[in-house]
Amino acid sequence: GQTYVPLQVSESSFAWHATFPPGTFVPPHVHPMQDEFIYLLGGRFDLVLDGQQATADAGDLIRLPRAIPHGIFNNSAAEVTCVFWVSPTRRLWDLFLAINNVPDPAEVVRLAGLHEVNFLPPP
Repeated sequence: GQTYVPLQVSESSFAWHATFPPGTFVPPHVHPMQDEFIYLLGGRFDLVLDGQQATADAGDLIRLPRAIPHGIFNNSAAEVTCVFWVSPTRRLWDLFLAINNVPDPAEVVRLAGLHEVNFLPPP
């Protein structure tokens, strides 16, 4: 149910606008080769950062260093809007192209692993 709209793609960085409806999330995962950032435009995220709980509200900038496990959750009743970016881009743009309209979560996880994003098993 999330919507991602690419804003900028180059070799050095990739940015996209994201909309997370209530109850949607990205489960814990790792980008071993990229730093990731999220700027919250509206709403509230609950986060898991390297096993620790955190929250972020509109106006907050979240830094997700490479190789650090993180998960992003909209547990609220309101939509979350934000801008994500990673640096360097590496294979993430190719992953977005590969998973577009793929409805099976297991297939998304498999494709992510082929594109340098490693989802963690459930606790």
